[in-house]
Amino acid sequence: MELTRTPKEKEPFIPKNSRIKTSTGDKIISVITYIVYALFAFVCVYPFYYVIINSISNNDLSQHGKVLFYPLEIHFQNYKSVFTLPGLLTAAKISVLRTVIGTVLTVMIAAFLGYMFTRQTMWHRKLWYRFVTVTMYINAGIIPWYLTMKILGMTNNFWGYIFPMIIQPFYIVLCKTYCESVPQALQDAAEIDGAGTIRIFFSIMLPVIKPILATIAVFAAVNQWNSFQDTLLLMSGKPELNTLQFMLYQYINQASALKALVSNSTNSTAMMASLAHAATATSIRMTVTVVVVFPIMCVYPFFQKYFTKGIMIGAVKG
Repeated sequence: MELTRTPKEKEPFIPKNSRIKTSTGDKIISVITYIVYALFAFVCVYPFYYVIINSISNNDLSQHGKVLFYPLEIHFQNYKSVFTLPGLLTAAKISVLRTVIGTVLTVMIAAFLGYMFTRQTMWHRKLWYRFVTVTMYINAGIIPWYLTMKILGMTNNFWGYIFPMIIQPFYIVLCKTYCESVPQALQDAAEIDGAGTIRIFFSIMLPVIKPILATIAVFAAVNQWNSFQDTLLLMSGKPELNTLQFMLYQYINQASALKALVSNSTNSTAMMASLAHAATATSIRMTVTVVVVFPIMCVYPFFQKYFTKGIMIGAVKG
């Protein structure tokens, strides 16, 4: 019996230069969408832009709220004054150290635990996984947390910034779900070649799950950099362990006293001779805010491309 072949249907010819015609309603919806997103972007960007232009504008005009959309009488004396504040460079060093060390440890532990929770050979892995994730919903409160840190010797200790934050259940869940999307055949092939759990983790899993690791790194770095409550609670006896965010918290609450501190700690008489360049409470608040926020903003462009892939694959299974 011969099988007869049916002739292929001819595909319709579509001119290359043809354009899809859009209706008037679609154009109106597109215009409204662009306007809404433009307004949303403006609302998100303007506060930081406002802080920047006020930090480099005439301090007297900034003090009276006259700098709104563009800088007036630009100068950079505020930044020179702020960098003379006592303890600022030490606080910057502490912030950088806690951010770098804390981020590296948080990412590595989240990746390793997330990977181990996918291993069928792990002893009671479901029990330990539930034990970790339940801490996302149960919190004893600040006082028990502080007492625990005090008993463990984490008060007035730099490692008090690191150890309480390196195990984050949400990051572990993201890594676990991402690891489950990696083909099991890769691990099976490595095991046949004699690779152990640690070798598989470092040689196979880490290179494959880079997108979710980059996403977690940004989240962890931002949390470490922006944290100031742990400084307030744990480091009251050691001012040399204060962070930039804690100093910003103090400066915003004591901006008037800080103005006098800047005036006393600045040796330049030319700056104080002009009212336009004289430090005010508002200018100090704006300048310190820019100094504290700007470094962490520089991290985002390097990891932006990993955000969508990392979150979508790490948060949705299948």
